[in-house]
Amino acid sequence: MSAPVVLVPGLGLGPESYAPTLRYLDTQYEVVTLPGYGERAGRGDDLTTEALAERLTVKVRQQAVLVGHSASCQIVVAAALAHPGLARALVLVAPCGDLEASSWPILATRWARSAVWDSPLLAPTLVRQYFRTSFTTMARAIEAARHYDLAAAIQGVTVPTLVVRSKHDRLAPAQWTQRIADGTHGEAWTLPTGSHMPVLTNGRELAAFIRRCIQSD
Repeated sequence: MSAPVVLVPGLGLGPESYAPTLRYLDTQYEVVTLPGYGERAGRGDDLTTEALAERLTVKVRQQAVLVGHSASCQIVVAAALAHPGLARALVLVAPCGDLEASSWPILATRWARSAVWDSPLLAPTLVRQYFRTSFTTMARAIEAARHYDLAAAIQGVTVPTLVVRSKHDRLAPAQWTQRIADGTHGEAWTLPTGSHMPVLTNGRELAAFIRRCIQSD
């Protein structure tokens, strides 16, 4: 028997961002969108990591492998901490959350240094998803996410955890992802190609990592 997989899109992205990964994932899965992460936020929506984690737990019907991308890694970690037993395992793809690199200038610089490695062919799908979520919502979500201390939070995680990044990702550098993996006695892997969007560029490899987590003991 295998555990289902619940995937939360990265900030500004929607369910289609996981399509290249799900193409190779032959198991029960659900992509859950949240305000700022596939949905446009309402004026009164609380976009803090903890509030979004609670929204996620309402939608997860059974113990599952929780998959996050970029800033949504913080959400799946917060959900696993708030509701022990919810997560079978965690797969954190290109996680953000380093408070030492959370200022707007550093984030902008790292984003630019990552984006230059992405193919221009990704632009149409990214633009569609960003406009659907809206740049106002994305700005609010980034402002909330950049204050969450993932390095501290990960210390409380007790389920198997895989942390995956791509070679040219400057938003999730190797030293940072190794620190996150070490915090939960998990594994850190760097894919040989790609940047901050491995969900779009490295679907086959990500699916292989997820499959490692879904089998029951």
